[in-house]
Amino acid sequence: MPEGPELHLASCYINTVCAGLIFSGKVEKSEVSKNPEVLFESDAYLISATSRGKEIKLTLMPLKEEKNTLPGRERGKEGQSQNGPQQPMDLVFRFGMSGSFKLTSGAELPKHAHLRFYTKESPRRALCFVDFRRFGRWEVHGTWQLDRGPCVMLEYEKFRENVLRNLSDKAFNKPICEALLNQKFFNGIGNYLRAEILYRLKIPPFEKARTVLEALQHRKQQSPDLTLSKKVKLKRENPDLLELCHAVPMEVIDMGGKGYGPEPSDDTAAFEEWLQCYCVPGMRSLRDGNGRTIWFQGQPGPMAPKGEKSRKRRSRVNADPEPSSPKVTKPVPKRSSKGSSSQEKVATQSGRKKGKELVPGAENAKGNKARKPNARSRRKASASQESPMSKTPAADRKRQASARRSTGTATVAPRSRRVKAE
Repeated sequence: MPEGPELHLASCYINTVCAGLIFSGKVEKSEVSKNPEVLFESDAYLISATSRGKEIKLTLMPLKEEKNTLPGRERGKEGQSQNGPQQPMDLVFRFGMSGSFKLTSGAELPKHAHLRFYTKESPRRALCFVDFRRFGRWEVHGTWQLDRGPCVMLEYEKFRENVLRNLSDKAFNKPICEALLNQKFFNGIGNYLRAEILYRLKIPPFEKARTVLEALQHRKQQSPDLTLSKKVKLKRENPDLLELCHAVPMEVIDMGGKGYGPEPSDDTAAFEEWLQCYCVPGMRSLRDGNGRTIWFQGQPGPMAPKGEKSRKRRSRVNADPEPSSPKVTKPVPKRSSKGSSSQEKVATQSGRKKGKELVPGAENAKGNKARKPNARSRRKASASQESPMSKTPAADRKRQASARRSTGTATVAPRSRRVKAE
């Protein structure tokens, strides 16, 4: 997301590429944009830009007075008097998540160019406001927003005074990481800047903002005997939080690029090398009360959101990646039907594993057909079929035995001997 340094670089880019260019005609807006129409038209005008925090102002300045309209005809367009020349117009832009400016060929406009200013030369060129996410906004005849504080980069002394004078404000009851995004006091600071500032000072992101900033009201005064060069050196070696809110964005500005350099392909690499904390591997991250991710190192602080688990940033590419071993997945047993318990399922499976004697049935039918009964089982089967005793009831057998004893008849041989004799 563009922050203070990006908007300042955009204003510098506009002033550089538009120097000496004369623009002409109407200002065109894309059909899909929901921003207001810019009703400005001039035969020749100049464009200049200034920035303040997270806002940028474009000034459209006509070069010469427009001819008055013919009698009986009136202009009802914004920026024009009814019978007068085109007046200068200010447009204030806020970039949202992806806004930027590009000077391109008029015949090859960028895909997401939502506002276009055409040059008078031939072939024409166009200064375009490009915003592929369409969160950016512009305001016709706009002014700096009143609820935004002084710019941390260009109005440092006013910025510092505004913060220290208003520490009783409820905004400083929140964690320092959330207070740094409040544009009423930190106009120009965004997500990556707050992470870098807090990391350099080793301040936990969820420390109370007032606790951190009240200490700056009572900082020690430097000795009057120190020379100016020594004072500057000490200030650079031991900066406080508000000084870094100015110094860190200025580092990004001095680095240049950010899409506005002569070689855009090198911008990303230089910026990523400059980052020490934001999205850097090994750093921790949490979501603050506004849902924004804050990157940090060490402990989060006493006001960290409860229940949130810190996540560590892992490196995207390993130097020596180990070959990944194939995962062996165990087959998942099918769920049993309703009414059957898990214990019955386990018992059935164990019964099948133990053998065919424990679970007789259709599963063992093929095995039983393949086997032939041995000699001993055949003899037992035939004996049981032919023996009259097997069919005689128990009461009849007792009577026959007692009758034989009384008549002196020999006792019947045991069943086992009888089977052998047969």
